[in-house]
Amino acid sequence: MEVRSNRQFTMYGLFIIVGLVFIVQLFKLQILEDSYKAAAESNAVHKEIIHPHRGLIYDRNGKLLVYNEPVYDLMVITREVEMEDTLRFCEALNITKETFEERMNRLLRNFTGQVFIPQLSKLEYAQIQDILFDYPGFYVVPRTIRVYPHRSLANTLGYIGEINATQLKKNRESEKYYEQGDLVGQSGIEASYEPYIRGEKGVKYIVKNKYNQEVGAFRDGALDKKAIPGKKLVASIDLELQQLAEQLLTHKIGGIVAIEPSTGEILTLASAPSYDPNLLTGNKLSVNFRSLIVDEYKPLFNRALQSRYPPGSTFKTVQALIGLQAGVITPKYQFPCARNLVKCHWHPNPTNARTSIQHSCNPFYYNAFRRFVYKDGDSFDSLYYNYDVWRERVLQFGFGRKLGVDIANEGAGSIPKAAFFNKAYGEGRWNYSNIYSLSIGQGEMGVTLLQLGNLAATLANRGFYYIPHLIKGIGEQSKPLPEYQKKHYVGASKRYFNIITNGMEAAFKNGTVGPLAQMPYNKDIVICAKTGTVQNPHGEDHSTFIAFAPKDNPKIAISVYVENAGFGGIWAANIASLMIEQYLTDTIQRPALLKQVVDKAFTKREILRREAIRKAAQARADSLKALLVRKEDE
Repeated sequence: MEVRSNRQFTMYGLFIIVGLVFIVQLFKLQILEDSYKAAAESNAVHKEIIHPHRGLIYDRNGKLLVYNEPVYDLMVITREVEMEDTLRFCEALNITKETFEERMNRLLRNFTGQVFIPQLSKLEYAQIQDILFDYPGFYVVPRTIRVYPHRSLANTLGYIGEINATQLKKNRESEKYYEQGDLVGQSGIEASYEPYIRGEKGVKYIVKNKYNQEVGAFRDGALDKKAIPGKKLVASIDLELQQLAEQLLTHKIGGIVAIEPSTGEILTLASAPSYDPNLLTGNKLSVNFRSLIVDEYKPLFNRALQSRYPPGSTFKTVQALIGLQAGVITPKYQFPCARNLVKCHWHPNPTNARTSIQHSCNPFYYNAFRRFVYKDGDSFDSLYYNYDVWRERVLQFGFGRKLGVDIANEGAGSIPKAAFFNKAYGEGRWNYSNIYSLSIGQGEMGVTLLQLGNLAATLANRGFYYIPHLIKGIGEQSKPLPEYQKKHYVGASKRYFNIITNGMEAAFKNGTVGPLAQMPYNKDIVICAKTGTVQNPHGEDHSTFIAFAPKDNPKIAISVYVENAGFGGIWAANIASLMIEQYLTDTIQRPALLKQVVDKAFTKREILRREAIRKAAQARADSLKALLVRKEDE
């Protein structure tokens, strides 16, 4: 009994202590705290979120790529709204009464602020600033939008937009930082580096009277917290080179990727057609987004990252290295250019590993690939097993998988497994004749332009690469993230790379590269290159090209892809040549070639537009000529 009594006394004691604590706290808040008394009397302590400035983004040379501009969200606390003159309020906001009522009905009935009209400009805010005091429940929260002063890099920089339901749900399951209506990075660098550039929100507690007027800070600001701006980002992009790339891609479909081989830093990431990134800022974002998304040329599709193009003859560099490393070919071994096996153009015959790159001999790679897959015997088992061995070696070069670039929506490309052909043709019912097109970069394979640029960088480095990346510094840290500082070897000997790069040097000087791509004013710059003309069943062939320069101590590696532009040694090569000249010499000494490339159109829309102009001009000329003839007859 005594034990039971002690337990009862203990429980009673705990209840009494807890009760006393609550009484003391209530007395302190309600009697001693003047700030609580003032808040209770007015019943209007407002919690105002202070949104931080997003971090600025600069190019590698310190040029500003993205900055912030102030805008204002018109907020509403629906339970506090008192509307005596709705028409006056609507006129100030330049909206109809029906729009006002529709938005009010859509909002929740609560005591927390919700966005009524987002991102008012300075002028729009000035027009309503003086009348807000007459409309309890409405107030303004300052925000910022992104501004892109150079109108370049749209798909690379990305854009920010209001957080969607999926993103909000994911955030609430983790850090719980965002709220409905917050702006977040939706694509590009803005999305990938969101945690670094968003900053930290601040908060301010304001006491308001019944007239919606501020009477002071709650508890003298003791609970307030300043917003912390986001960290600046230093991009690896060279703005001048990027702008040249976008200029060269005028009226073309395709892309350009340029990389610094010694670091993996991306100097240029251009996709065409593109758009002005300022279209996806401010309160016109949704309207402009809908317009861009229905454009037949899909400007929101980043062809440099998301494309799945056949690489064409640029892939012969990989085939040669895999064959040499496996010993199925040797540096001096020659194959005749047997055009009965696969089509080829006329060139010196036969070819070895070096000269096959110089002259881009198709039969050489038909035979080299066949030797690899049948090296264990002329049987299906050998074909099936060795094909997947070959595929794994291709994957080492960064194809058929995502490289891991530091922006979202990177494509993986496709290098199919042997099982794919079993499914397509039936198990055991396919042979080399079904896959030989892979030997020359055609058939079922697809690569991204970034992967081709990375191949050019790997060739420049003679056997390794750094994962391509766009940010070289975060805040005061002058280095990229750790994963972009590691070398990745592709499994082929440097001596074999020297054979291939010698062939690429010869290809540029007196091989498959057209004469206009030569650099007569900079003959001391040795360029190593490989052309590609990609068969296209839907129209004209695609023009592609990879290169690096100088041959020794390379500073730039580049890949170019232009849809429906034909032979790779002409248009893609000319573009790459101009890019290399600009980057290595800071000038272009071939203005005629620059104009010729910029003026050349390969999009159907532009070709049709120019044809319509030509026909209209011809019609006017014919009409004028007929008029003159009539006057002469009179």
